[in-house]
Amino acid sequence: MSSLKTDFNELFERIRHGREFGHASFEPIYYLIFSPTQIVDVKRHMPAWVSKLQNEGWTVHIFSIAKNVLEILENVPIRKIWLTADGRSPTDWDRTNQALANALSNGALQARLEAKMLEIQSDKNTVLMVTDLEALHPYMRIGAIESGLQGKIKVPTVFFYPGERTGKTRLKFLGFYPEDGNYRSVHVGG
Repeated sequence: MSSLKTDFNELFERIRHGREFGHASFEPIYYLIFSPTQIVDVKRHMPAWVSKLQNEGWTVHIFSIAKNVLEILENVPIRKIWLTADGRSPTDWDRTNQALANALSNGALQARLEAKMLEIQSDKNTVLMVTDLEALHPYMRIGAIESGLQGKIKVPTVFFYPGERTGKTRLKFLGFYPEDGNYRSVHVGG
């Protein structure tokens, strides 16, 4: 198994070459795939990786899935109803998770990510790092969001993916979800 440092360096080289060659039909989507047991290690490496990119002339933007999921769920119009229902039946996790999944699968998270991409797309030296994908469990997987963004990604976008690589385009989110091969991205690591 390769190290996170080696995988990030390979990813960085791929981003750099993508920028230099400007592939006409290539969407600059990258996944850094790592074992779910390395989630904390990835968070520890993040400041150094951001600095490395900045030292090479890139502007780095971070989109935290966890932060955005929390903001969406805190501002759902029916939040008071949820809290009342949870007070009556606090261990009904299936119902709770289904309500939360419904709030996220309505496109709110994808819309936030798309808005961030639109905000930064004019700078050619920008990288968007999408972190904390584990916060999507058990509600959804990032592949659904990625496919909804097809044709809209203009700047290199790196998804930090906790899971397993099971083929050239197949990934297993968190190492236990079924394989998913619906990715149009460059995969590094895993």
